[in-house]
Amino acid sequence: MTQTLDDIWLTQARIVKSPNFNERPDQQVNLLVIHNISLPPNQFGGTYVEQFFTNQLSPDEHPYFAEITHLEVSAHLFIRRNGELIQFVPLNKRAWHAGRSCHQNRENCNDFSIGIELEGADHLPYTEEQYQQLVAVTQQIQHHYPMITDEQVVGHCHIAPERKTDPGDSFNWAYYFKQLTQR
Repeated sequence: MTQTLDDIWLTQARIVKSPNFNERPDQQVNLLVIHNISLPPNQFGGTYVEQFFTNQLSPDEHPYFAEITHLEVSAHLFIRRNGELIQFVPLNKRAWHAGRSCHQNRENCNDFSIGIELEGADHLPYTEEQYQQLVAVTQQIQHHYPMITDEQVVGHCHIAPERKTDPGDSFNWAYYFKQLTQR
């Protein structure tokens, strides 16, 4: 992890800066939220997620894109199917990943969380490379933000259950947590 001009970037990540972030309110970071994304839905590879998180997605590229190009969203991190790690927002800034959300009676989870997107879909298994990268990144984040215990690692489905289902039934929580404790 490196800090440049007070921003926190992971040294192993490829940096693709998103404009979709702002300063956090005066709150401690104590939550890690796991998501999934694929653009177009259920298709992997390419640069569409990067384009989406940097407001450069063309609505003409795919019919689904016309529905989402007006949205301004981002995540701190994105883990591709091959384990590649991309960082869009410094960890100490407020990325726009959770939307309307609540955790332990605290609303607006973006204010106090770090968002990690996995390239995937609710019903498709994630890759071993993704789990290994997610475990490594989670441990690094927990070291820097000790308030993020394993109990403070949740899915988007846990903080916005009426709206979201990701990372989906295909995410193996037991395997992920087992890997976290074995390192």
